[in-house]
Amino acid sequence: MSEKSPGPVGGWTRFVTARPRLSLLAALVITALAVFAGSGVAERMGSGGWQDPAAESSYATAALEREFPASQPNVLLLVDSGRAGVDDPAVAAEGLRLTERLAAEKDVTGVGSYWQTRSPALRAADGHQALIAARIQGDEKAAAEVLVRFAPHFRGEHGPVKVSIGGPVGLQHEMTTIVQEDLLRAEMIALPVTLVLLVMVFGSAVAALLPLGVGIVAILGTNAVLRGITEFTDVSVFAQNLTTALGLGLAIDYALFIVRRFREELATGAQVREAMGTTLRTAGRTVLFSALTVAVSLAAMLVFPQYFLRSFAYAGIAVVLLAAGAALILLPAALMLLGHRVNALDLRRLFRRGRKAGAEKDQVEGERESGTGWARLAALVMRRAPLFAFATVAGLMLLGLPFLGVKFGTPDDRQLPSTAETHVVQQQIRDGFPGSPAGGLEVFAEDKGAPTTPAAYAAYRTRVAALPGVLRVDGPVASGGSAYFSVQPKGEAVGEVAQRLVHDLRAVPAPFETSVTGRAAVLEDSKAAIADRLPMALGIIAVVTLLLVFLLSGSVLIPLQAVVLNALSLTAMFGAVVWVFQDGNLSGLLSFTSTGDIETTLPVLMFCIAFGLSMDYGVFLLSRIKEEYDRTHDHEHAVRFGLQRTGGLITAAAVILAVVMVGIGTSRVTNTKMLGLGIALAVLMDAMVVRSLLVPSVMKLMGASTWWAPGPLRRFHERFGLSEGEIPRPVADSDTDAEADPAEADSAEADGSDGAGAARDKVKA
Repeated sequence: MSEKSPGPVGGWTRFVTARPRLSLLAALVITALAVFAGSGVAERMGSGGWQDPAAESSYATAALEREFPASQPNVLLLVDSGRAGVDDPAVAAEGLRLTERLAAEKDVTGVGSYWQTRSPALRAADGHQALIAARIQGDEKAAAEVLVRFAPHFRGEHGPVKVSIGGPVGLQHEMTTIVQEDLLRAEMIALPVTLVLLVMVFGSAVAALLPLGVGIVAILGTNAVLRGITEFTDVSVFAQNLTTALGLGLAIDYALFIVRRFREELATGAQVREAMGTTLRTAGRTVLFSALTVAVSLAAMLVFPQYFLRSFAYAGIAVVLLAAGAALILLPAALMLLGHRVNALDLRRLFRRGRKAGAEKDQVEGERESGTGWARLAALVMRRAPLFAFATVAGLMLLGLPFLGVKFGTPDDRQLPSTAETHVVQQQIRDGFPGSPAGGLEVFAEDKGAPTTPAAYAAYRTRVAALPGVLRVDGPVASGGSAYFSVQPKGEAVGEVAQRLVHDLRAVPAPFETSVTGRAAVLEDSKAAIADRLPMALGIIAVVTLLLVFLLSGSVLIPLQAVVLNALSLTAMFGAVVWVFQDGNLSGLLSFTSTGDIETTLPVLMFCIAFGLSMDYGVFLLSRIKEEYDRTHDHEHAVRFGLQRTGGLITAAAVILAVVMVGIGTSRVTNTKMLGLGIALAVLMDAMVVRSLLVPSVMKLMGASTWWAPGPLRRFHERFGLSEGEIPRPVADSDTDAEADPAEADSAEADGSDGAGAARDKVKA
C-alpha cells in the first residue's frame, strides 16, 4: 500500500522541528501583541442582543425612541416615602424637585413622574411608593456612562424620601459589571484546580503547565480578535465566558492528546525530533480535524440575526482555531526544546519510593494499567450490547423529558442576584404597582398618506380595548404624522396572555400603519426568527459533520451514527435546564431566582457548544478505532482497542473541561450559571455514558457493516480522506513483522497497537 502525503500538518512538522526557538519566539511575540490589542475589550461589549434587528418590534422601538422618547423609559427612580404617603405635601414637593433635577441632566429626556402626571401606573397600590421615569439617550455604552455620572447624586435619602434606581440601563450596567467580576473569579477557581488535575494526569509538573500555557495563549488571542470585531459590529459581553471556557477546555484537550502521544514516543526510545514528527502526523492531525468540527458547530450561530448568538460564534471560532494553532505550533516548539525534560518534576514519584523505572516507562506502565480497565469495560459492553444500547438510550430519553414542557421568555432583572439594586427595584414594581409600568406593549402608528383624524384614533383605541387580555389602553399621544398607544396586558409582561395579545394587536385593522413593540413583542419576534433560521443552522451542522466524519472514517454509517449519538448525549442537559432553571428546583442551593421560563436563545447556544464538544471527543475515539481497524481489519478488537487507548484520556479531558464550566457556572447571573452547569453536565454525560457505553454497544450491533461505503465513495475517500495513523500494515503480516523486527514491535507499542501481540510482550519483558 502506498504512503499518503503527510498533508498540512507535515509542513508544520518540518517547520517546528527545524526551528523550534523561532516558532516559540514568534508565538510569544504575537501573544504579547494580543495582550495589548485585547485590552479593554469588555468595555466595548454590550449586554443585550436578544432581539432580531429586522423585526417589527425593533422597528417600532427605534421609531418610538426617535419620535416619542418618553414612551420608552430606560431608567426608573423608585421613590419610597416611608410611612408618609406619596401624596403628602412634603413628599410631593421632594418628588417634583427630583423630577426637575433629573430633567436638567445632560442626555436625559422624556422625564415624567407621578407628581407631574398623576398616572395611576406610576403610583404603588399601597400609596407609599411612586416612580420617576426617563430616557437616557445614546447606545448601551453611552447610556451607561450617563447613568454612572448622575446616579450617585440621586441614589439614597433625600429629605422625606429614599431613592433607588432601576430600569433597563441600570440592569445592563449592573449585569456587565457582575459578569466581569464573576469571570475573574471563575478563572481564579478554574486555573489552580485544572493545574492540580493536570498534575494528576501527567505526573510531571512541567507537562501539566504546557496545556495551561496553550489555553492562556488562546484566551488572550481571542480577546484581541473580539476587540477588532467590536470596531465593526456589536459583541455581547457574555461571549467572554465562552472564550475562557473553551480557551482552557479545548486547549487542554488538544494538549493532552499531543503531550501524551509525544511522551509515548519518547518512552519507546525514539529521538525527540522523530517523536515530534510522529506525534504531529498522528495526534496533530486528529487535533486539526477535531478543531474543524467544533468550529463548524459554533459557526452555525452566524445564521441567526441576534448579535447575542453571533457573538458566541465570533468568540467560539476564534478560540477554537487559536487553541488548535497553539497546540500545533507553540506546544510542539516547547516540547522540542524540553525533550525528555517534559517529564521533569514528576510529583507522583513521591508516592512511588523504591521504584527505579524512568518517568517515560512509568507513564507507559500507568497508562497500560488504566487502559486495561477500559478494555474490560468495552468487552463487557459488547458482550451485552443490546442491553447496554437500550438501557442507555432509554435513560437519556427519560432525562430529557422535562424539556417537552419548556417555556420561552426574555431575560430580565431576575437574572441578577436578589440583592442587586436593579433586581430589588423591579421586584418591588412587579409586586406593588398596577399593570407593568415598564413592561407593557406600545403600538406605533404612522399615517399612510392623508393625516389621521382624532376620530380614527379613538375608533382604533376602542377596538384595542375590547381585545381579551387588555388591562388598560393609554393614548394616543400624537405628534406630526405619527402617534403611539400604550397597552397594559393582564398578568406578567411576557406571560402567555401578553404573548397572545401581541398577535391580536397586530391583527387589529386600522386606517394607518401600525407596529407593535414591548417585551412580549420582542419575545415573539425572537422566537419567530430562531424558528425561521434553526433548520438552516441544524442543516449546516449536520451536513458538514457528516462530510468531515466521512473523510475521517470512509464509512457512510459512522457519520450518521455520530450525529445521532451526539444529539442523544445532549438530552440530559436540556432536561436538567428545564427541571432546574425553569421549574426552580435547586434554586436555593444554586442561588438563583427562577423566572418560570428559559431565555429563547440559550437552548440554541447550548446545543451548538455541546454538540461541538461532543464531536471533539467523538473524533478522538473514532480516530483511534479507525487507525486500529485499518491495521487489523478486526472490528471488535478495534472498538475495544480504541476505548482502551482513549477512554482515560477522554474522561480526564471531560473532567477538566467540566471543572472550567462549573467555574463559569458559579456566576451570579442566571443565564451564565445555566450555560456553565448545563455544558458541564453535557460533557460528562458524553464522555462517561455515550463514549463509554453507547458507542461500543452500537458499533458492536452494527458489526463490520459499520465501515461500509459504496464503491464511488470508497474511492473518493481513498483519494481525499483523512486519517490519523501511519501507513497501515496488512493484518496478515502484523504479528510476523512484530516478531521479526524488534524496532517494528517498539513502533507498534508506541502507536498503541497491542493487537500485534509480540509488541506488547516485548515491552512487558
